[in-house]
Amino acid sequence: METKPKITISTFDMTVIENSLEETRLPPEFLDELEAELARAEVLEPAAVPENVACLNKQVTFKVLETGKVFTKTLTAPEQVDKYDDSLSVFAPLGAALIGLSVGQSIQWKTNRGLQSVEIIHVA
Repeated sequence: METKPKITISTFDMTVIENSLEETRLPPEFLDELEAELARAEVLEPAAVPENVACLNKQVTFKVLETGKVFTKTLTAPEQVDKYDDSLSVFAPLGAALIGLSVGQSIQWKTNRGLQSVEIIHVA
């Protein structure tokens, strides 16, 4: 099994995600994966999170390694997907994969298209 990269999540993002989890009906296997990901995160005060970490309400440019396609999306809580034209919910498989990663890191994650690897290129 592949070793997962270190991830960092702010206390703010963790609270928003945990509150959203209480109000959602995600498939149990996805919920388990997301909760396992959150459990292994280093949780820091928002001011201590490095600028290059994918956080809620930040625009993240990433590459799907299997296809080479590059996307730029704004990570959001599920209830805020209408806030941005390029929203990607943290409860979507790719959103869950990206949260907490920093520029240069990659992770393999189960998506609707099977296992995919994504790499963070830029965070703004």
